[in-house]
Amino acid sequence: MPAPKVLISDALSPAAVQIFKDRGIDVTFDPNLGKDKDKLAAVIGDYDGLAIRSATKATAKLLEQAKNLKVIGRAGIGVDNVEIPAATARGVIVMNTPFGNSITTAEHAIAMMFALARQIPSADTSTQAGKWEKNRFMGVEITAKTLGLIGAGNIGSIVAERAIGLKMRVIAYDPYLSPERAVALGVEKVELDELLKRADFITLHVPMTEKTKNILSAENLAKTRKGVRIINCARGGLVDEQALADLIKSGHVAGAAFDVFSQEPAETNPLFGLENVVCTPHLGASTNEAQENVALQVAEQMSDYLLKGAITNAVNFPSISAEEAPRIKPFVDLAEKLGSFLGQLTEAAVKGIRIEYEGAVANLNLKAISAAAITGVLRPFLPEINMVNSAMVAKEKGIVVEELTREVAGNLESVIRIVVEAEDMPRHASGTVFQDGKPRIVEIRDIAVDAEFAPHMLYVRNADKPGFIGQFGSLLGAAGVNVATFALGRDKPGGDAICYVSVDEPISDELLAKIHEIPMVKRARRLRF
Repeated sequence: MPAPKVLISDALSPAAVQIFKDRGIDVTFDPNLGKDKDKLAAVIGDYDGLAIRSATKATAKLLEQAKNLKVIGRAGIGVDNVEIPAATARGVIVMNTPFGNSITTAEHAIAMMFALARQIPSADTSTQAGKWEKNRFMGVEITAKTLGLIGAGNIGSIVAERAIGLKMRVIAYDPYLSPERAVALGVEKVELDELLKRADFITLHVPMTEKTKNILSAENLAKTRKGVRIINCARGGLVDEQALADLIKSGHVAGAAFDVFSQEPAETNPLFGLENVVCTPHLGASTNEAQENVALQVAEQMSDYLLKGAITNAVNFPSISAEEAPRIKPFVDLAEKLGSFLGQLTEAAVKGIRIEYEGAVANLNLKAISAAAITGVLRPFLPEINMVNSAMVAKEKGIVVEELTREVAGNLESVIRIVVEAEDMPRHASGTVFQDGKPRIVEIRDIAVDAEFAPHMLYVRNADKPGFIGQFGSLLGAAGVNVATFALGRDKPGGDAICYVSVDEPISDELLAKIHEIPMVKRARRLRF
């Protein structure tokens, strides 16, 4: 068989080119080709793999010309320049290198902490201006101070290790940090309020999600101890920058060091110009080593896939055979949506995920289906998780994953049931795939329902009392919300009931608050699929 052909259309390390050659890959290196979409489209049909950075745009239009393309490898974490749904539809695996810059970003956070503690940037500017303001720049020691980590994942754990080496006390808030993992890292796991109260330095290491956006809000910033210093090298938007600026001006917060901002490029920002604020232009991954690492990793990953079929750090569907695909794909879709339903309802740390297969589905290759279920449960908190790395991520987080199979599924041909064991309570739901190939929920909290998934949904738990449906429907109608489907269920007359509604547009915060005011409502949640 001829050697697989790979095109590198962006600037990539020569070492990556050599890896392809050493592995027997026929590689073409044209680092400026990605900037010319017409020339790229003219040649892409000849290649099995495409290695890119950010200049190349792998659009649906380009992919139409990529008749032989099997894999796209992005040297870096972001895949915004790849139309993933189009790639998935064509059976093209999309890979990235999410961990190639972990050490670099962690080291930048430590460097920012030192710069902030000793006011190094301001002292440097003053000294080079011919001043000698020795008494002006009074710093603080790092030793014996308490560092509060918000997020103890891959980067956060590296920061913790470095900080412990600096003789700091490290406390961490991370709902997915297991007690065993905390012990292994040498950190104390705490709730967010306790971290805010105790930390001398706070550094953030979480992705931007609906749950983490503005995690250091004005309200939470006000809970911090006086004299705290805050470092953000993770994502812009995790901190209310205006509120932080106000607290720095008032003297409550001693200073801040930011590498990321809510608006980038950051030409203006409330933090700019303040005393004891250090700012850098998103340099977290900007080292020679990090750039080299991601290039080498993407070359290794693509070579492994093209030569062995191994997939690492894929962000879309894992490889499955052509024979299995038509049967497995609907259950992959069901498992991910069912897991997402439960994940969006779960706020406490997840300890375990049990996936139960009943009936005909129990005889399929369950690897991709289970991976989809885990991905669905964890993605609301870990947006970079995918079906290939989900089992590994769950293991790293100390989450126990179980699979159970049963030959009989009652009245249905196949049923998937997912149980999420969280620190506060277990949550479970069941689903199936009907003849139309669409996934459906058939049970929530042991209450039978029959509901499809839709992009925008509203889930309500309520007491089964007269008047609820009328009040609920009136609120939706008054708000101009159009209901597409309406599923109801209850455990017994007058007992617990659920209402699962698909709507044409997102539910506003104001409407959700009004729904919670209905006397019978116990809980209402917006869901997106």
